[in-house]
Amino acid sequence: MIVSEVVLSACKDLIDDAKIGCADMVFKDVCLDILAKARLVLDNEDFEDLTAFVAERMKEERFSGSGRKIRIR
Repeated sequence: MIVSEVVLSACKDLIDDAKIGCADMVFKDVCLDILAKARLVLDNEDFEDLTAFVAERMKEERFSGSGRKIRIR
């Protein structure tokens, strides 16, 4: 279904934008909101795809602006 693919792509774009522009806790909250709304309009396969995409983004480390110092030897 073409509409589902467009919605899935839009959700992924929103997730990527939130990853770049939000603090970690805000990012997680945004992800949960997007998943809750996407569940209502995506078919099961696309929703599972989006869920896996979000899980991967949540696992990624944020180095810029995270306050962590990186030591290079």
